[in-house]
Amino acid sequence: MVAAGCGAAAPAAPGPAPAPAPASGPAPAAPGELRVTEVAGGFSHPWDIGVLPDGRALVTERGGRISLLASPTPGAAVTPVAAAQDDVFARGEGGLMGLAVHPDFATGARFTTCQTHAGGGNPVDVRLVTWTLSPDGATATRVADPLVGGLPLAPSGRHSGCRIAVDDTGALVVGTGDAATGAVPQDLTSLGGKTLRVDPATGGPAAGNPYAGAADPRQRLVYTSGHRNVQGVAIEPGTGRIVTAEHGPTRDDEVNVLRPGGNHGWDPAQGGTVGGYDESVPMTDLDRYPDAVAAAWSSGSPPEALAGAAFLDGPRWGPREGMLAVAALRGQKLLLMRLGADGVVADVEIPAVLDGTFGRLRGVRAAPDGALLVTTSNGTDDRVLRVETG
Repeated sequence: MVAAGCGAAAPAAPGPAPAPAPASGPAPAAPGELRVTEVAGGFSHPWDIGVLPDGRALVTERGGRISLLASPTPGAAVTPVAAAQDDVFARGEGGLMGLAVHPDFATGARFTTCQTHAGGGNPVDVRLVTWTLSPDGATATRVADPLVGGLPLAPSGRHSGCRIAVDDTGALVVGTGDAATGAVPQDLTSLGGKTLRVDPATGGPAAGNPYAGAADPRQRLVYTSGHRNVQGVAIEPGTGRIVTAEHGPTRDDEVNVLRPGGNHGWDPAQGGTVGGYDESVPMTDLDRYPDAVAAAWSSGSPPEALAGAAFLDGPRWGPREGMLAVAALRGQKLLLMRLGADGVVADVEIPAVLDGTFGRLRGVRAAPDGALLVTTSNGTDDRVLRVETG
């Protein structure tokens, strides 16, 4: 049988594998099967994980808290990070969300978060904020506030996005939501309903962006358009392909392989012909936009509410190496997808050990040794899980 170790683990020093489960606990996973253990618990809607070069890991929680895990292994100690977050607008789908550790963290101790921002208690925008972490991990200080601002924010927090990944060039790739505003996804001067590529040092457009010469400085940040609510961003090892996971309306969550300047076809304003937010339109409207980029995979109906995504990298995964792991909130599962060279998902595996076992799953990141770190998002006593082969 497939094992799911979900009880509280005894503290363990970073590095060594957890001790075998007692006879009364879950049985070890057979070779090739997946094994799930708990790294740490006691969280509330943990949104993202950023692994530091020394193996420690930062965890964001939607309500506005940052914590530091001593390691990505079972029983890791959890320490709160003091960080000024009084301006976080934690409502609905918004709050403290994605996190990316800068490639030069070892020398600059910088990381960037994506968060909803309020002024005077009122919603203002979604923004990227860059921080430095103190050597002891006890404090984070804002050093670019914002690195990028002006992403649209709905008063309800709906469709706030917002996941960050670092691509092979060192740029920040940011998936954003459309704030449930009809004209936003197709408006190239709006940062909502897009993916952005951002220079982490300046907050300006990353080198090679498709609209780098645009008159509007916001458009220069845009990498792709026509998105609804991007919740996962992953970079494929070896190819550098950027892959996103996105929420559909009552159907058709999508996994997309990005092309510079690509339009992914979501247009709830129907070319400006209707007001409001018409969610009856296709997620990828090929009739209105014949050149729109077709999805690599679509859920059909009902949707899964896709969230974080990461690739399985390294020989430890055996025949699963190279598959894309995508968390599902509504579906309460982890989906493993084989992405072909043609940009189409060829097959999907849903491991039984992560199918409804832990409730809603949100964040997915790779640990330094290649294991996956996955967060639950049930609201109370949420956990960071470690997923690896038996």
